[in-house]
Amino acid sequence: MDFYSEIGKVALGSRLRRLSEGLTEDGAKIYALYDVALEPKWFPVIYVLMQRGSAAVTEIAQTIGQSHPSVSQMVKEMSRRGLVVTAKDSQDARVNVVSLSESGKQLVPNLETQCADVTQAVEDLLAETQHDLWNAIAEVEFLLAQTSFFERVRAVHKAREQQTVAIVDYQPAFHDDFKRLNYAWIEQYFQIEAADRQSLEHPDDKILKPGGHIYMALQDGTVVGTCALIRLNAETYELVKMAVAETARGKGIGLRLGQAAIAKARKLGATKLFLESNTALAPAISLYQKLGFRKVIGQPSPYARCNIQMELPLA
Repeated sequence: MDFYSEIGKVALGSRLRRLSEGLTEDGAKIYALYDVALEPKWFPVIYVLMQRGSAAVTEIAQTIGQSHPSVSQMVKEMSRRGLVVTAKDSQDARVNVVSLSESGKQLVPNLETQCADVTQAVEDLLAETQHDLWNAIAEVEFLLAQTSFFERVRAVHKAREQQTVAIVDYQPAFHDDFKRLNYAWIEQYFQIEAADRQSLEHPDDKILKPGGHIYMALQDGTVVGTCALIRLNAETYELVKMAVAETARGKGIGLRLGQAAIAKARKLGATKLFLESNTALAPAISLYQKLGFRKVIGQPSPYARCNIQMELPLA
């Protein structure tokens, strides 16, 4: 059995590389068949020059979708072969303009014939296939331009990791973890304040008994995050003490905690959710905005570190 058929779609890049290498190997033979002394990788550059007469390196790179250093290197190689010449742009001496040399121009008639024959051969090949590879490649390129393959794999990776995270209600056994997570992030960026100590040392009295709630995030049984709701009045709750262990950040745990807290606030009858933070905590502010919070001007905060207040209407 073919290795790539056996291993499956995980080897997409390797399989495409094998296909590309096979076509490139045949490409070298095709150039020899038409007596065109050209490296296959140079074709996009020389084709642009055939169509435009001359072009700046930056213009070529943008046209063929390759990096400036890559095109610059190809131009140097082609120049050493005597196929192209470069000159400074008359309007901007910083710009190198590339054009075909006399030797390069001599290749054009044979190359045009080669291009016509290759186009016909490709059309014949695609006519034999059940699926239109050319259009499929164009579609995949378009989709990857919207969301890169890395970003797609990262999303799957995050989703898989999130499945190992459980959001559970606070229990007295979690008290040390609740304190540890919150003291860690506060001390990293600010100073512990009296209001912090009251909530963290006495969560039952300051958060739970007045009608609030605390959630804990567990990953494979280990506490990696927490957040709490404090009841301000019958209609308003405050989102407080959200913290995620440094080793567990970037996995969407904060988002899961925030979503759980919002759902709980609605269940408790809240019509508005309030929070206080600091703009230095850019990832946290971004998370709150993603959850739907927007900046407001509220009552003076009991926390010295607070420089932004946000609300989320729930009604």
